[in-house]
Amino acid sequence: MKKTKIFYWITTVLFGGFMIFSAIPDVISSPDAVNLIHDQLGYPLYFVPFIGIVKLIGAVVLFIPGIPRLKEWAFAGLIFDLVGALYSLLCIGGGVQAGVFMSIIILVGLAAYYFHHKMINEKKPVSAS
Repeated sequence: MKKTKIFYWITTVLFGGFMIFSAIPDVISSPDAVNLIHDQLGYPLYFVPFIGIVKLIGAVVLFIPGIPRLKEWAFAGLIFDLVGALYSLLCIGGGVQAGVFMSIIILVGLAAYYFHHKMINEKKPVSAS
């Protein structure tokens, strides 16, 4: 259980931290975020702060104990965001570097999700048959 918890927190801090730091420029509609999301990818301007706020909320939920169902939704939403971002970048010719970086972040998120479930399953009492 202790190793699982350590791996869970390492992967969750890496994943959640990345999502928080990537959400901040979106929330404040920084010129770089607007350039990438609106100008290059073609999403509407109102989408930039919206996706930032949603990513920020989802990442914060990962760090709150005792809400496993909400964490499921947060993991799903953040992974959907990253897969959508990866697909969008590849569609505009974002290059191999962007694809590799996004894939690594997705894998870290999936690892955090795996260890989240492993911790939940280890906490369940074994029923005697």
